[in-house]
Amino acid sequence: MLNAGDAVRPAMWQIQDADTTIYLFGTIHLLPNGLGWRTPAINQVMANADGLMLETVIDETPTALEADFKRLGVRQGLTPFLQRFSAGERPAIEAAIFKSGIPESRYDQLETWAATLTLLGRQANSGGFKGSDGVETVLRKNFTAAGKPVGQLETNIDQLSMYDGLSEHAQRGMLSAMIGDPGVRAASVRGQLDAMVGTWVNGDVDGIAKSFNAELATQPELREALLTRRNARWATWIDQRMDQSGSVMVAVGAGHLAGKGSVLQALEHHGYTVTRIQ
Repeated sequence: MLNAGDAVRPAMWQIQDADTTIYLFGTIHLLPNGLGWRTPAINQVMANADGLMLETVIDETPTALEADFKRLGVRQGLTPFLQRFSAGERPAIEAAIFKSGIPESRYDQLETWAATLTLLGRQANSGGFKGSDGVETVLRKNFTAAGKPVGQLETNIDQLSMYDGLSEHAQRGMLSAMIGDPGVRAASVRGQLDAMVGTWVNGDVDGIAKSFNAELATQPELREALLTRRNARWATWIDQRMDQSGSVMVAVGAGHLAGKGSVLQALEHHGYTVTRIQ
């Protein structure tokens, strides 16, 4: 993940004009406990920014989110979960279900996207990766304590609806990408998360584009829904925000700021010069 002697420098950029500065910081939603990532440059941006804009804001007691998840993700009469996949994929999925500690019958009642998010969360937590240690949580607490506003580019229901709007084929592809080839167990969820954290903490933008977005390369519907449309929409928000004075720190998943079709590329198409500051 992070080797001795490696510099900690998560990537960060800015765009600015005469009276407005927007800082763009690529985050990682889940981190292992104790990983230090705050640098003098990040601390300075946090101090300088008038406010924070996140992808979405999840309450610490997300009752509304849980209700929306059940409303969109739970259905009666669905095809039993394992039967939605090929015989070759089932052993790895069955193993993931067993490791999650949730009975298989519960997954039978979930839309495929909802089951995938459930499995992802369980596997990440079992590997020591927690949202409470994630970058967004730290940033939100810091800005709130400083009395600065915290906003969101999308609501929780926006994000859940995005997954719910995927075709069944794309939903199954999302889980297949997460599980990987059952014959290649080295590519475990833990291994993938370690690789993502390693590229992120070192500010390796090319590596981020590969490790964060690799599974979307062969799934155009997923890429369009999860990356392309959102990146363009967020860049439009940033462009409009530049009409106001002041400074804002925009912190979104690092994969949105790397590779083809990123928020950074979209901003360049809007005519901005994007400068890397870390």
